[in-house]
Amino acid sequence: MKVTVKLFAQLGQYLPPDAQDNQVELDVAAGATPESIFAEFRVPPENCHLVLVNGVYIAPGQRGVHALKDKDALAVWPPIAGGNSR
Repeated sequence: MKVTVKLFAQLGQYLPPDAQDNQVELDVAAGATPESIFAEFRVPPENCHLVLVNGVYIAPGQRGVHALKDKDALAVWPPIAGGNSR
């Protein structure tokens, strides 16, 4: 099955060289999860702060059990720091 993986900000460094616009389309086995995709790309799980599948938030405890489906889009952002704390 095919899944689109989008890794944003510094996570983009973990994508293969042929990735464009911070995303790549993959052929994955049935039963693949966000965590299995992180492992495939060697993305440290602690760097995966915001994880969405088709725009729906996946909580940390669900990332190892949420089965991806054909044509899903997995989008991942790292923790973001900064801003103004007035």
